[in-house]
Amino acid sequence: MVEPNAAAPVRVIEEMPAYWRVVFDYPPFNIVDADIFESLQDLLVRMDTSQSLRVVVFESAIPDFYLSHFDLTGKIGNITTAVGASGLPILMDTFVRLTKSPVVSLAKIRGCVRGVSSEFVLACDMRFASRENTRLGHPEVGVGVHPGGGGTERLPHLVGRGRALEIVLSANDFDGDTAERYGYVNRALPDAELDGFVEALARRIASFDRRALAAAKNLVNQVSLPSADRLLDAITSFGTALTWPEAQHRIQAVLERGLQRDIDFEKRWPEVLGNLVETGKTVSKRSP
Repeated sequence: MVEPNAAAPVRVIEEMPAYWRVVFDYPPFNIVDADIFESLQDLLVRMDTSQSLRVVVFESAIPDFYLSHFDLTGKIGNITTAVGASGLPILMDTFVRLTKSPVVSLAKIRGCVRGVSSEFVLACDMRFASRENTRLGHPEVGVGVHPGGGGTERLPHLVGRGRALEIVLSANDFDGDTAERYGYVNRALPDAELDGFVEALARRIASFDRRALAAAKNLVNQVSLPSADRLLDAITSFGTALTWPEAQHRIQAVLERGLQRDIDFEKRWPEVLGNLVETGKTVSKRSP
């Protein structure tokens, strides 16, 4: 098993004062845990105090994993209980502050993006995905819980009720083309064109006046964002769901199958969720 880097899991590359690239680099899988949230909280402070910054692009140093999913081994600290600057728990606070920041945020997606990681890209202002290398979805129901970081609140605004329910209740992956067709992402581009497209868009936005960008984003936010009460209800319900015996059983089963340990399983684990357990017992632990 490859051990994660001891270094900070999120790196900032200041391409110019108005445009930063933010790189997730937390081998082997970019699992979302308390360290990721601590780094994002630090980043938000830097973003808030910069007077020149206009746009950030979030990307991954690991081609097969943008951000994988919530750490199911329990390395989440107090992110669902401690309160952040917005008055919401740290997990939700991070996403809300990113969405409401005057800085424009673009997610440049390659690899797996599931659960809380999907909720992160949904909190970004725009999402651009590799057509050939994107696996995007919400597998939470398949492990006995439900989205708790804003997925159920943000998705219906983007894709409509029926498709939001398909994404959440199927607990399956969606490729770049389907995600684009549904409105889950802004565009899916050929992988070879993704970097150039996002770079050009980021630099174009960075050339505009900060005050005009912030005012326009604020007006869109006023008619498109879920309320804080709804977001708080979701994360409170998620915390309760984690204690359900059925959820504990399913989480243990998927960890035993190789989640967060085996790279091949980590790439495709939603495929097995439909037969993860049978009559209360785990199915064979052989690799599917």
